[in-house]
Amino acid sequence: MAEQPFVLVVDDEPDFREIFSVKLSAAGYKVDTAENGAVALQKMASAKPDLVLMDVKMPVMDGPTTMLKMKDDPALKDIKVAFLTNFGDPHRDLREVDKKFAAEFGARGYLKKTDDLAVLVDRVNALLQ
Repeated sequence: MAEQPFVLVVDDEPDFREIFSVKLSAAGYKVDTAENGAVALQKMASAKPDLVLMDVKMPVMDGPTTMLKMKDDPALKDIKVAFLTNFGDPHRDLREVDKKFAAEFGARGYLKKTDDLAVLVDRVNALLQ
């Protein structure tokens, strides 16, 4: 049997961390969480995740800063990252802006926190392919 893919969820909001953790665990993933980028870097140093779902805006260390530090670390630079975002005006479609922002920092894409949880699992599956 193949080992469960390991996903690290990095978000300063405890509710999002718990919801994503429960949903991804139920989908067969091994999941850990971190409340900011600094904690995430420590956790990645000891257990390399297959994918990091990282909030963009967090106290202590935000997502883009964390990504830049990962890119400077040979042990972390190849870990796949997708940004979690609440950004975007609900009255306009800003997907292209979010895609461009994610790409500028080397992320594989982005996930909207408000998307249906089934969409979250589908996107995680796709990102891990």
